[in-house]
Amino acid sequence: MSHLNATHDPQRTSWVPSANDGNTDFPIQNLPHGIFRRRGTGENWRGGVAIGDSIVDLAAAVAAGIFRGEVLAVAQAAAEPTLNRLMAMGPKPLSVLRAALSQALQTGSPQEAALKPCLVAQDAAEYSVPARIGDYTDFYTSVYHATNIGRQFRPDNPLMPNFKWIPIGYHGRASSVIVSGQDFHRPHGQVKAPDAPAPQLKASARLDIELELAVFVGQGNDLGDAVPIDAAEEHIFGLALFNDWSARDIQPWEYQPLGPFLAKNFASTVSPWVVTMEALAPYRVPFTRPAADPQPLPYLASPEHSAAGGFDIQLEALIETRQMRQGQNAPVRLALTNYRHAYWSAAQMLTHHTVNGCNLQPGDLLGTGTLSGPTLDAACALIELTTGGKNPVHLPNGEVRSWVEDGDAIILRGWCEKPGAARIGFGECVGTVLPAKAG
Repeated sequence: MSHLNATHDPQRTSWVPSANDGNTDFPIQNLPHGIFRRRGTGENWRGGVAIGDSIVDLAAAVAAGIFRGEVLAVAQAAAEPTLNRLMAMGPKPLSVLRAALSQALQTGSPQEAALKPCLVAQDAAEYSVPARIGDYTDFYTSVYHATNIGRQFRPDNPLMPNFKWIPIGYHGRASSVIVSGQDFHRPHGQVKAPDAPAPQLKASARLDIELELAVFVGQGNDLGDAVPIDAAEEHIFGLALFNDWSARDIQPWEYQPLGPFLAKNFASTVSPWVVTMEALAPYRVPFTRPAADPQPLPYLASPEHSAAGGFDIQLEALIETRQMRQGQNAPVRLALTNYRHAYWSAAQMLTHHTVNGCNLQPGDLLGTGTLSGPTLDAACALIELTTGGKNPVHLPNGEVRSWVEDGDAIILRGWCEKPGAARIGFGECVGTVLPAKAG
């Protein structure tokens, strides 16, 4: 579990001016990792670290001789076209690199002159998925989301009895995880109306969003070896924003008896920047259950996890319709929630995933599931916000939405802030829906 050190000092500033703006997602206290290249150049993809409105090009920094000694090998791994080798190194080498970058970027650093030419403007960059994702598992960690959805289909028994005992998940499709800014087409699938004698193959008319966090696995575990709860975070590289797009009219017909399939595997959007667990250390909160609820089985609980296994992360989902873009209207918030509402933590997800001996690998992705909170304005999917499409959302420009329409962009944001700590954020996770392909 990460603890506070000099890299978290809220008084530390950077010679990169934009990093000292109190509203930036990327002050010197953050330093998230991603994969980028200059837009339109065809350059090789390489690793970078966000600072203010810029990116530290780690390949250029390595070539410039910025890193020496034990940190050099770590920086070389961080500069590769994917973050997998860096993730595999575990938290200690990552912490060494973070400390070196913090020192090199801080105000008054003697490395400023050598490092400044290694900066690339973020608005001049394009991004790739941060890691080569071998496997992707999506969980179901919000009791509020599970209850809201269950109430629509099982009014008398909305929450399944296993939810409060076990982190529920399903295996998704890693190949269709795309990076923020990459648009996708509305999916086709079998849809059966309740009163129809047979299903039809058609484009989904009930396209939905799910505001989640992506948990990237760091160092893996051997087949047959379970990861104990107090060691789980040593196997987590960091967190990113995640939109698990869902076709709600395809889902009911196909998900029994084996679970989600085509309704989920056509696209899932991840943000380009991965905020490390060390960067999140100031925003830890207790992770406990209501006393009246079943308490986790012993393998999913510990005093240390109860004391600081949660994170205070504000999360929001916004919509920008085609009409709003044309009218230059600002995106409109759909939901505001917080990761501290999750019923299962990232550590519990990982520990449960391995309790049967399943071997996770560097770069694997665990989705938290929709992170809805206790109130309607914290409902992070349209199926909840609109009660299955029955109560549309009314936008300020007069448009209404029951489901995502062609041309709509969904924007996810996340940030952490508290007195005595610097504000850090995750950047944006943006996906725009294109019309279904003919077929």
